[in-house]
Amino acid sequence: MIINKGGGKLENKIATENFPETSVRVKNEKASNRLKNLKKSGPLYVLLLPSMILLICFTYLPMYGIIIAFKDYSPALGIWGSPWVGFKHFVQYFNSYQFELTIKNTLSISLYSLLVGFPLPIALAILCNQIRVGMFKKVFQVTTYLPHFISTMVMCGMILIFLSPSNGMIANLLSLIGIEMPNILSKSSLFSSVFVWSDVWQHVGWDSIIYLAALSAINPTYYEAATIDGASKMQKIIYIDLPLLLPTAMILLILRAGGLLSVGFEKVLLLQNPMNLTGSEVISTYVYKLGLQNFQYSLSTAIGLFNTVVSVIILLSVNWLSKRLTKTSLL
Repeated sequence: MIINKGGGKLENKIATENFPETSVRVKNEKASNRLKNLKKSGPLYVLLLPSMILLICFTYLPMYGIIIAFKDYSPALGIWGSPWVGFKHFVQYFNSYQFELTIKNTLSISLYSLLVGFPLPIALAILCNQIRVGMFKKVFQVTTYLPHFISTMVMCGMILIFLSPSNGMIANLLSLIGIEMPNILSKSSLFSSVFVWSDVWQHVGWDSIIYLAALSAINPTYYEAATIDGASKMQKIIYIDLPLLLPTAMILLILRAGGLLSVGFEKVLLLQNPMNLTGSEVISTYVYKLGLQNFQYSLSTAIGLFNTVVSVIILLSVNWLSKRLTKTSLL
């Protein structure tokens, strides 16, 4: 007789070591339980199947084409028929005059967007959470959410109309007081500001929704205890709202860090012109011009792969740093 006072796991271990038939029975029970769980969750897997098929077809299968970054690709020869060249295209990009320009512009716009666009949704969510008049709060939320649903092309058209130095809306208003409006979109130094602040106006309300959800999940007893202790509204924000928003904010910061080098391609391309090119040429637009306009498929693939690898490294680094400092991470 085997007596075990420590629990079922030790008993099963001893039993399986001493009795082979018991081991087989335990394995069969585990397999049966897995089959039951699979049948129980069958409808959920069926619902998941179309998404998995789309993900595999449009995300993982195209990754097969990455190997042309290491080949001198020719459409006539095909992917496997093209000769291997190793890291030739990576070295070519690193030695080109566009390397420093595209990296500088991409990082400057991305960091500018992160520094401005990351804290503002938090501030807007806290501000909206402090509004106590129900009707005004709803109007305020809808007003800030609506720009998010404007398409990128329409948004760029609005920017061009507003900032036109000849017949733009702002130019006409300034002409009434005798001020001539400069051509802002022709100045490369102002391109990042136009891109970032128009993007903030368009998306800050939508980005604040997740922070509003986090604020609504805070236990009201925290605010009641703070009120009893005589805390002001600002003190409640500093000592209750911000600390409890920190985990959510860190997760979103990690996700944004992963796309740090992925500046919005469509918006940059639509606002780009020969006069602001030195401030608006980013990695994504450069890859587009090389690959689809100049037919340098291998070089454009190599640049895109370099961009992806750097983005993954940044994502993992920020995730590790967040885990060390705030105990919050994606992994």
